[in-house]
Amino acid sequence: MRWPHYKHVFFDCDSTLTTVEGIDVLAETTGKKWEVERLTNAAMDGELDLEEIYAQRLQTINPTHIQIQEIRRSYKRNIVEDAAAVIAALQEQGHKVYIISGGLAEPVEEFGIYLGVPRQHIRAVGVRYDHLSGAWWQQSNPGESYLTYQKGALTISDGKAQIVRELLGKQHGRSLLIGDGSSDLLAGTAVTPPVVNLFVGYGGVVRRERVLAKAPVFIHSASLAPLLALAAGPAALRWLTNQDLVHKAIQIIKNGGITFQNEQLKQKFREACETIYSRPD
Repeated sequence: MRWPHYKHVFFDCDSTLTTVEGIDVLAETTGKKWEVERLTNAAMDGELDLEEIYAQRLQTINPTHIQIQEIRRSYKRNIVEDAAAVIAALQEQGHKVYIISGGLAEPVEEFGIYLGVPRQHIRAVGVRYDHLSGAWWQQSNPGESYLTYQKGALTISDGKAQIVRELLGKQHGRSLLIGDGSSDLLAGTAVTPPVVNLFVGYGGVVRRERVLAKAPVFIHSASLAPLLALAAGPAALRWLTNQDLVHKAIQIIKNGGITFQNEQLKQKFREACETIYSRPD
């Protein structure tokens, strides 16, 4: 049985492409980690609306411009296993890759470009700074402090679907969204008509029980390699240049690294996988 090809692949960023949450990294530098991390987890678990806590977290931290820029280094030091290789393999097969994140735009954009995602395919939350703070008299003022953020679809729990629609526009092809949090789940499953054709929950960094229970497909492994089989289809794996990554994906799948909530979807994927399982390792 043929598994569908998902031409457009949308990634969350924090706890999906990188093992850290950018806002929590900021909080740790200012001694506010526990307070901010508690709010972040409540929003990602669906206990609080993201809109309720977005401003509260940033106001609690009150970061400088240079502290926000430092998040990018933490992102790069903590890349999720095989994230860069999976993005490269998807692009090799003609997929269009996007990042949509409730994180802060500067670090998310630079990290996404570092992973090979075009800037025009990345969406995150812009920030404004108080230009009269810090060394305001200098042309470069990295010590200027946070003033406010750009409110919009990515600062509310159910807003990512709107960004997916905008990025897709009138393009053709099926779409897939992968993420770890409640906002990803809502974009992938709670919109009528559906904005994406398949939502994949990711638990390789943080396993959120609400996402696990409701995601049609869930990846349990630390590695993102199994996503290749879901996005391109198991049969397409034989054509990828990076066969070490393919073998890794197959072994993770064989060992139960992907689970399904929908029995019909599970059976369809299992039958499609027979074309690669029968190949010698």
